[in-house]
Amino acid sequence: MRVLGVDPGLTRCGVAVVEGGVGQKLTALHIGIIGSAPELELADRLVALERGLEALVAEFSPDAIAIERVFSQHNVRSAMATAQAAGIALLVAGRHEIQVSMHTPTEVKAAVTGSGRADKAQVTFMVTKVLGLATAPKPADAADALAIAICDVWRGQAKRRLEAAVRGGAK
Repeated sequence: MRVLGVDPGLTRCGVAVVEGGVGQKLTALHIGIIGSAPELELADRLVALERGLEALVAEFSPDAIAIERVFSQHNVRSAMATAQAAGIALLVAGRHEIQVSMHTPTEVKAAVTGSGRADKAQVTFMVTKVLGLATAPKPADAADALAIAICDVWRGQAKRRLEAAVRGGAK
């Protein structure tokens, strides 16, 4: 199973590709960000994000794309930008008929650390340990994308199998 994890954002969209399965060793194939300058027009920033995600899909052929679910934030402008970036990731997934999962920040933290209240340092520590990385991934957006991908391998894969079984039994 190969999962492209996306921590949506316009200035820095965290992206990571993780390979493995439940009960198997996980390997990080890509860790990074797709960035755009805040002074660019919104449409240009969204195009840059779309191109970056398309390039990752072309290079890594993920089986699934896991996106952090946008949650209500006090800063409406920030929440809108996050939602727009998530929409681009959904568009890319749909265009390539790639399975999509969306995970809340609490769900990701619980999957990776065992606690939905874990802080960024705890998440980064566990991501580093689970993937056997020599150093902690940076920036934080990239570490978050790794956590989202790990969560999806561990939780999303089982969920998709169950949904497929239900669909298969309904025919």
